[in-house]
Amino acid sequence: MSHALILAACPTKESAKTIASKLVEERLAACVQMLPIDSVYLWQGRICDGSETLLLIKSKAERFEAISAQIQALHPYEVPEIILLPITDGLPSYLAWIDNCTK
Repeated sequence: MSHALILAACPTKESAKTIASKLVEERLAACVQMLPIDSVYLWQGRICDGSETLLLIKSKAERFEAISAQIQALHPYEVPEIILLPITDGLPSYLAWIDNCTK
């Protein structure tokens, strides 16, 4: 597994943008897209709902630990969502771009 898509949900667009900017600035991610989402989840025995911003982080799988650490350092949630999804195939030139951006 070489390339990865990492998901992380943030409580606000501002917190999402802070994390996204830091990941790209540090060359941990080639690109981070931000999508508005509505979430329903169980937290501490209660059903909660609210608006969040989902980060779609394009990177290398080998960068996951550093990305996870950076998200945890900047994220306001006690337990942030940080999920790695392997990219099993893609446009070769796009994957090469990810490689180049995360060197």
